Amino acid sequence: MEDILKLETISQYNALKEVKTRHPLITFFDSANAKPLPSGKFNFGFYAVFLKGVNCGELKYGRNSYDYEEGTLVFVGPGQTVGIKSQKDYNPKGYALLFHPDFIKGTALGAKMSNYSFFSYELYEALHLSEKEQQIIKDLFSKIDYELDQSIDKHSKTIIANNIELLLNYCERFYDRQFITRENLNQGVLANFEKLLNDYFQSENPQKYGLPSVSYFAGELNLSPNYFGDLVKKETGKSAMEHIQLKLIDIAKDRIFDADKSISQIAYELGFKYPQHFSRVFKKNTGYSPNEYRSLN
Repeated sequence: MEDILKLETISQYNALKEVKTRHPLITFFDSANAKPLPSGKFNFGFYAVFLKGVNCGELKYGRNSYDYEEGTLVFVGPGQTVGIKSQKDYNPKGYALLFHPDFIKGTALGAKMSNYSFFSYELYEALHLSEKEQQIIKDLFSKIDYELDQSIDKHSKTIIANNIELLLNYCERFYDRQFITRENLNQGVLANFEKLLNDYFQSENPQKYGLPSVSYFAGELNLSPNYFGDLVKKETGKSAMEHIQLKLIDIAKDRIFDADKSISQIAYELGFKYPQHFSRVFKKNTGYSPNEYRSLN
C-alpha cells in the first residue's frame, strides 16, 4: 500500500517545493519557479487553489487521473488526499495559493468558508476559465503576492483575507457560468438521477440499506456529493435531498392506498427504521398523517 505524506504546515509544503516561506500560514508562488512535487500521495492540512498551465503534470484523485488544459482552477481542501505523478526535466506552468485554516480564523472569510463547496469537489470537477476570467484571478493573485512581500502590519491579514474572499467569490460566479454552459450535460445527470431514484425504491434496497443519501446518488453518478448537490440546486432550485424526499412521498402516497398493507409495513418497505419517523416526514410534507391521508380515499 502506497504511503501518504501528510502536509500539515505551509512551511512543510514550501520546503518540498523549494519555495521561500514569506508567511507561516500562507504561500503563493509561480510553479515555474518551484520544484515539482515528487510522485506520491499527499494529504493536505490546508486550502489550496492551483491555476494550472499547460504541461502541468498529472493529478490523481481516487482511481482516476486528470491532465488539465491551460486556465484550469483546481481546489483542494483540508483533509483531501491527492496523488501526483511527476515527469522529469520539466517545470510545470501555473500558480499556487495555499493558506492554512488558522490564517482566516476571526476574519469574515473564516466565517463563510464552508459556503465554498467547490473545495470538496473532485479534481475532474475543476473550473475551466476563459482568458478574461484567468486575468481576474491572476490580478487577485498578484495583489496577494504583493502583500506577502511587504512587512507584516495590522492591515496585512485583513487585506490578504479580503483578496482571497474576493477571489473565491469570483470562483463561485465562474462555477455558476460553467453549470449554465454545461446545461445539456447537466440535464443528462438529472435524468439519470431520476432513474436511479425510481430504481432504488422499486428494488429491495430500502429494506436492505434504508433511506438513500445524497452521497449514494452522487457516487452512482461518479460525482462528488457537493458538486452533485450544487448542480441539482442550480438546475432545479431544489436540493438533492428535497428531490429524494419528494420522490419518497410520491411513492408513499400510492402505497398508502393499498389497504392490505399497514402503515408500519409501508414505512419499512420505504427504508424507515421506525414507523413514527415515516409518519412525521409524511405529515411534514403533506399536512396529513398517513392514516388521515388513507381515509381521504
